[in-house]
Amino acid sequence: MSEPLGSAPRWHPLAGPLAAEQCGPDGAERLVFLHGFTQTGDSMKPLAERFAADGYQVVILDLPGHGNSSGVRADLRRIADLVAAVGGPASYLGYSLGGRVCLHLALMYPHLVQRLALIGAHPGIDDDNLRAARRDSDDALAARIHELGVPVFLREWSALPLFGGFTLPEAEFADRCRNTADGLASSLHLAGTGTQTSLWPRLRELAMPLLALAGAEDAKFAAVAEQLAAAALDGEWQLIPAAAHAAHLQQLAVVYDVLSRWLSNVNG
Repeated sequence: MSEPLGSAPRWHPLAGPLAAEQCGPDGAERLVFLHGFTQTGDSMKPLAERFAADGYQVVILDLPGHGNSSGVRADLRRIADLVAAVGGPASYLGYSLGGRVCLHLALMYPHLVQRLALIGAHPGIDDDNLRAARRDSDDALAARIHELGVPVFLREWSALPLFGGFTLPEAEFADRCRNTADGLASSLHLAGTGTQTSLWPRLRELAMPLLALAGAEDAKFAAVAEQLAAAALDGEWQLIPAAAHAAHLQQLAVVYDVLSRWLSNVNG
């Protein structure tokens, strides 16, 4: 049953190994949204709610080390297990950290992933020396979180050039402050890019429709999106204008339109 016109979307908690919520009609096509580092599932609500209004059943999760899953400790493969237990058969959309989880999920549980959409996602670092350097960088970042505390770190993190000068709305900042230093540090130690085995050699195994998005002002991940789409069997890529790394936050309406058209045009 659809929500009454003009009513606020109603979110319902889901039982499972990770904190999760669901919105939209029972039995409808399911979309699962996975957030990025320092975010929570609530960061995906503005985008997810647009799809719930279109008649999809949408699910958001707090990934390990974040939000109400702050006490959960897991590496990327284990996170994929946990997400599979909650999300089940669905189309999956992941941003940054969430996109890396989605890639693991699609390779480990291809029967569950009907479509795969990625925003600013990286399949991993091929070079052993560069990966070790990134691991050191992630460890230093984890120490920085403990040194500064979460609120000060979030201000520093969101001001990085990667995000193109985007200022977090106060409600989003307050939500991210629910994260703990221990939780965020554990995410870096266990699921950071430095710990991730490169998935580039396996991308040809992805047979489901794949859409790789990146902000047009995010040169590094724009190149990665093109390469991801070329490597997958059924891949497409698109740049989001006037956006940097967090394209879904900077250009919500554009990202929604692109995803909506793509979901309508591809078969799950």
